[in-house]
Amino acid sequence: MIKTIIFDFGDVFINLDKEGAMKNALELFKINELSEELVAINALYEQGLMETTEFLDFYLNNFPKLSKKELIDAWNYIICDFPSKRLEFIQQLAKDKNYKLILLSNTNELHIDCIKKHIPFYEDFKACFDKFYLSHQIMLRKPNTDIFNFVLNENKLKPEECLFIDDTKENTVTASKLGINVWNNDPKTEDILDLFTIKKELF
Repeated sequence: MIKTIIFDFGDVFINLDKEGAMKNALELFKINELSEELVAINALYEQGLMETTEFLDFYLNNFPKLSKKELIDAWNYIICDFPSKRLEFIQQLAKDKNYKLILLSNTNELHIDCIKKHIPFYEDFKACFDKFYLSHQIMLRKPNTDIFNFVLNENKLKPEECLFIDDTKENTVTASKLGINVWNNDPKTEDILDLFTIKKELF
């Protein structure tokens, strides 16, 4: 029996353009693919192990022809719209109080600042959750096992009583290995609004 629902943020509630953002970045940086160093730096930033100023300075040093604004715009390119019907969905869940609601997102200060600026109901959304975990704030990052153990232990949860929803396969694979029920949602064909239909066998 599911008692706790753990939600990802991007491509579960807020829409992301991952492919477009990558294409835009590669064109801007005039490279064919992200180097291992760039991937590692991005991960460090998401995990809160690098300050925003340090992160931007790294990119400015490596791509000196670009302005700070161009870099921030490229970094935030991924963020799209947040359909209000999804806010209404989580607000109703919070009102019903049938489940403990947790948000667990890989994100970073620049993205959250951008979301706060462009999504007027961000604080209303955040208020729906019993716990709201952002990777750069807790200094842990999916798909590492330690982030899931952190959530389970801090909230005294039994894995078999939890459902974790995430659009990234490697994240749900790790959670599943810990005994957590998972839904690896496809943002192109599935919507969180249909949770109780798509995963009806769990409820």
